Amino acid sequence: MVIHGGCWTKGYETLAGTAPLASALTDKGVATWNIEYRQVGDTRGGWPGTFQDWGAALDHLRVLARTQPLDLKHVVTVGHSAGAHAALWLAARPRLPADSEVRGADPLKVSAAVAIDGPGDLRTLYGFDKEICGRPIFVNLFGGAPDAQAGRYRQANPIEWLPLAVPQFMVASVVLEPSAAQAYAAAAQSAGDKATVITLENAGHFNMLSPADPTWAPVEAAILAAAKAEQ
Repeated sequence: MVIHGGCWTKGYETLAGTAPLASALTDKGVATWNIEYRQVGDTRGGWPGTFQDWGAALDHLRVLARTQPLDLKHVVTVGHSAGAHAALWLAARPRLPADSEVRGADPLKVSAAVAIDGPGDLRTLYGFDKEICGRPIFVNLFGGAPDAQAGRYRQANPIEWLPLAVPQFMVASVVLEPSAAQAYAAAAQSAGDKATVITLENAGHFNMLSPADPTWAPVEAAILAAAKAEQ
């Protein structure tokens, strides 16, 4: 399952941005599900709609598996930027409280998650979101600051639900800086999870999404390793 980024906000990115990545994986024999979802600026985008859409898209694989040759025991979430947060959050979703409005009744469990240049710990980006995205994002995404919407921030933050009980691959570049990726991986490993950091040098934020770019090779390798990873 492939999830595009775009600062969680309408007008930045669409699934077209991750289409080359999805197509390259398909060429390798990997079934891909490149999704679209509501974002801030869409009706009920942000909280809870964005998270509900991510969950609904993942759970819809059960429907697709009725007619397509899908192995639901080996589902990997792959996301870029804000989609990287989604990839990790979907791995964490089964750990959310049963009464959470974004969890869903029966979350499909993933087998691994790949976060490409996006956060696993939202709190480290709070206050820097304006610098990264050109405008404040999290206040609009969650309907308030962390002190006003503490429950929402916690439910949305993958690092607060460790261990996720699946391997996690962190691709570090400019938004997910190497130090932040290593800090997340250390927390995951301390909690008992398998976590791997892949650091890209001089890759920018988007180059690694293009199969024609040299930085694609380590990203592809990480995704294929995730597909084969043992929990």
